[in-house]
Amino acid sequence: MRGNALRRAVAAALPRLHAMDEARSAAPRAPGKWSPREVLGHLIDSASNNHQRFVRARFQEDLAFPGYVQDEWVRHQNYREEPWADLVELWRLYNQHLARVMDEIPEELWRRETRKHTFDKILMVKVPAGEPATLEHLRRDYVAHLQHHIEQIPAPSP
Repeated sequence: MRGNALRRAVAAALPRLHAMDEARSAAPRAPGKWSPREVLGHLIDSASNNHQRFVRARFQEDLAFPGYVQDEWVRHQNYREEPWADLVELWRLYNQHLARVMDEIPEELWRRETRKHTFDKILMVKVPAGEPATLEHLRRDYVAHLQHHIEQIPAPSP
């Protein structure tokens, strides 16, 4: 089941997220950096955008998807004012749903190669333009991106 890596990543992150208190979740990590709330908001935006990509991949021949302006999305949704517990629950549930969506994608679609993609622009680990890409690239990148940003959220103090 292709969603299992995502399920494991979410389960591993939850203790860290649940240990974060409300005040600490609102504090930027450093001047000019996102707060934990904004980091998690960004991950919710990522889930939303990638949800559409995984669904659209079932109905289109290529893997060309629009990007989004991450900083603008975070700023305009004002995640820094959203209650931490609400963000954690929304993030958890959205990724739970996304794991189910991944499970429903037929195996042949995960392996189908195309040279027409936008993975040189939208992925954290780029696939050069014109090089073969698969939906599996998107799945792996999504989970790696999620784990990368979770590591930016401070771990609970001992």
